[in-house]
Amino acid sequence: MPGIRGPAEYSQEPHRHPSLKVNAKEPFNAEPPRSALVSSYVTPVDLFYKRNHGPIPIVDHLDSYSVTLTGLIQNPRKLFIKDIRSLPKYNVTATLQCAGNRRTAMSKVRNVRGVGWDVSAIGNAVWGGAKLADVLELVGIPNLTGSTDLGGRHVEFVSVDRCKEENGGPYKASIPLSQATNPEADVLLAYEMNGETLNRDHGFPLRVVVPGVIGARSVKWLDSINVIAEECQGFFMQKDYKMFPPSVNWDNIDWSSRRPQMDFPVQSAICSVEDVQMVKPGKVSIKGYAVSGGGRGIERVDISLDGGKNWVEASRTQKPEMHYISEHNSSDKWAWVLFEATIDVSQTTEVIAKAVDSAANVQPENVESVWNLRGVLNTSWHRVLLRLGHSNL
Repeated sequence: MPGIRGPAEYSQEPHRHPSLKVNAKEPFNAEPPRSALVSSYVTPVDLFYKRNHGPIPIVDHLDSYSVTLTGLIQNPRKLFIKDIRSLPKYNVTATLQCAGNRRTAMSKVRNVRGVGWDVSAIGNAVWGGAKLADVLELVGIPNLTGSTDLGGRHVEFVSVDRCKEENGGPYKASIPLSQATNPEADVLLAYEMNGETLNRDHGFPLRVVVPGVIGARSVKWLDSINVIAEECQGFFMQKDYKMFPPSVNWDNIDWSSRRPQMDFPVQSAICSVEDVQMVKPGKVSIKGYAVSGGGRGIERVDISLDGGKNWVEASRTQKPEMHYISEHNSSDKWAWVLFEATIDVSQTTEVIAKAVDSAANVQPENVESVWNLRGVLNTSWHRVLLRLGHSNL
């Protein structure tokens, strides 16, 4: 498309932070050290996980870059970046999480297919841009619309990014029109991340941010927005990112039997210590993140040192120096909370964390109960083993 192109090879990739753990080079997929996630409430851009499906698109002429709005609408049009920027700007603090976060733990039960993420395929950022609801009003779709006059009920986002799963076609995904036209859903066409212009890895010049939903729906390098009758038929909507039971394997899978995954379930992970880490006897600080999809808050995070027989409640924070109250108007409803508890370690100890959200959803105890062939949505209790020995902790 004019102004931006998706290269066919990887010779012009952007610079990446040297501390990132690279899970794949072509396409580039990487996550930060887990300890980086609890160093600040807002994840630095360079340490935000990177999930890509092909070479990073290149912007040649920003002034000629545009997004086409088309489909089952009365007034299709083309929007340039200056048109998007002329709309009211909103800053939304939202956590994005790959559906495959914590896949490595699931692969220890049985083999799964997918990028081998640890606990850091997640990040929290302040996204700046125009609300999709305002953009859709420009083509005659009012707020809180479930269907257009021509029968459009879903909004499809098509990327410049080309991927092998689409046989060289573009990456794409969709959300319901009712969500797209709801200003309270805070769906953005974002051009800023943490107060700076988006960088190439994160979707420059324009990306979609769908808060509370798995990261696969927040399409980067936006090419077009299509209002369609049925949900997107792209590979990553129809043949990936669906939740199957442990009984389904690659011989009996029926992709059409499940809906595409949207909201992510309640999740938590310990980040201040690694699994099987040596610690000195005494006090150890346990820090991590907890988050739930759909705008649900985190009601509590529990820590156990005896396999789940007894629990203590961790403290929860979001913005520095502000008391966190789940689903209070002072809290960021789309963002994670950081938790902390101090434990006393006198012997080799398995530390367990589990979170409970504002709808009383709780993480399942065992990874075996949520195992699935694609290794997505591992939200089981998070466990790290601490061994007594010499350590700087």
